[in-house]
Amino acid sequence: MLKLEDVSRRFGDFTAVKNVSLTIPQGQMVGVIGRSGAGKSTLLRMLNRLIDPSDGIIRFNETLVSSLSGAGLRNWQRDCAMIFQQFNLVPRLNVLTNVLLGRLNHRSTLLNLIGSFSIEERAMAIASLERLGIAQTALQRAGTLSGGQQQRVAIARALMQQPKMLLADEPIASLDPMNAKIVMDSLRSINEEEGITVITNLHTLDTARAYCERVIGMFAGEVVFDGPASELTRAAVKMIYGADGDELSEDITSTSLGAVLGVEKESVGPLVPAA
Repeated sequence: MLKLEDVSRRFGDFTAVKNVSLTIPQGQMVGVIGRSGAGKSTLLRMLNRLIDPSDGIIRFNETLVSSLSGAGLRNWQRDCAMIFQQFNLVPRLNVLTNVLLGRLNHRSTLLNLIGSFSIEERAMAIASLERLGIAQTALQRAGTLSGGQQQRVAIARALMQQPKMLLADEPIASLDPMNAKIVMDSLRSINEEEGITVITNLHTLDTARAYCERVIGMFAGEVVFDGPASELTRAAVKMIYGADGDELSEDITSTSLGAVLGVEKESVGPLVPAA
């Protein structure tokens, strides 16, 4: 179980995340929604400890995540895998090697320095790529792949960490609707089949409704909604996006992913306040 108690993050005089308290049981798939600048990415980066909270406590089971350092912090960043919007692959290396990099925190420094991976690790990497439907790209340079393929390589690399929790920071923001669906289907499959907690930042309401059993809405650094997507009322959506009708409508219907998912724009229409 992941637990946040009054977690805040300040950058100088600006408070990016303010007094967030959440409890997320193991195995949930959670979508974090809100406008750009709402604090979504800052929140996820604090969970992974890429940045430190200014105040508050982060716990995972019995581990006090917010106080970790050294080997303990490295172990946490192994157990809490992160997927980024821009993939963070090494373009000149082939796909298989990029996936194998997910094993670095499981290995000795010497093995990492000489770049030696075992037969078992290579088999794990191929199995991860097969699961994501891209095993045929194993020997291609990562930089030659499409955006959707690169994001699936990033997910395969994250699986190599054998994580307890998977964080995805805007994983489909730069993808076309079909590739976005493939990536979201993959994340849901990992959540359902492996029981791994998945927390993902999303720009669009239709995606959160289609994939996430729980939705957390942020506005100006604060959590203003926390519950199932079915409870996202018209008033709740306006509170999350903090906009009048026309601007809000553009935010939540700006992607055609809903059409790919079979979620028509009319399905979010009633949530949009009249101008």
